[in-house]
Amino acid sequence: MAIRIENLVERKLPAGTVRQIEEAFDSLPREHTRGIERIRLVEFITEPRLKGTFEATELPGLYHPRQAPKGPWMELALGVLLPHSKPIHKRIIPRLSFKGNLAAIIFSLVAQHYHLTLKHSLKKSQLEPAIKTYTERQLKAWNEKKHHVRARLFKPLQPTLERWAKGLQKRAAAEKKKSVTAK
Repeated sequence: MAIRIENLVERKLPAGTVRQIEEAFDSLPREHTRGIERIRLVEFITEPRLKGTFEATELPGLYHPRQAPKGPWMELALGVLLPHSKPIHKRIIPRLSFKGNLAAIIFSLVAQHYHLTLKHSLKKSQLEPAIKTYTERQLKAWNEKKHHVRARLFKPLQPTLERWAKGLQKRAAAEKKKSVTAK
């Protein structure tokens, strides 16, 4: 069963947005998306249950689990991904990274669906790290599939770059710890 995409955004969407959503879903295993009925594209998420935790301008996506006769569905806030009320220099970067951000949000919402409905062996404290690793793994596979020539070129360099990143993260953590103890 295909997932319905409902567009409730009044402004014009970037070209190929619906196609990008469909491609992101097609790159996921079919059993992970089983049961999801629809994706609703909105300007900002307005959910009365979230009062006080997030502002409407901060939340890019929301997963709605199954409730009685309604199946699970997702809500994507394009006003967060593509702000239109900010100056031009603050709108360029989100526009350039729109495809990747859209895929990442979809993967994280599907990860929530997968871990909440299909994998029952996780405790609540293990849920967030599991969703994060699922999202990173799917995003990496999607990126390699999308840019397979670039991925093949940089594949031999990837372990070295990851080691450098790990070393930089350790050094930054040590500097942060040192600055906190010095105060």
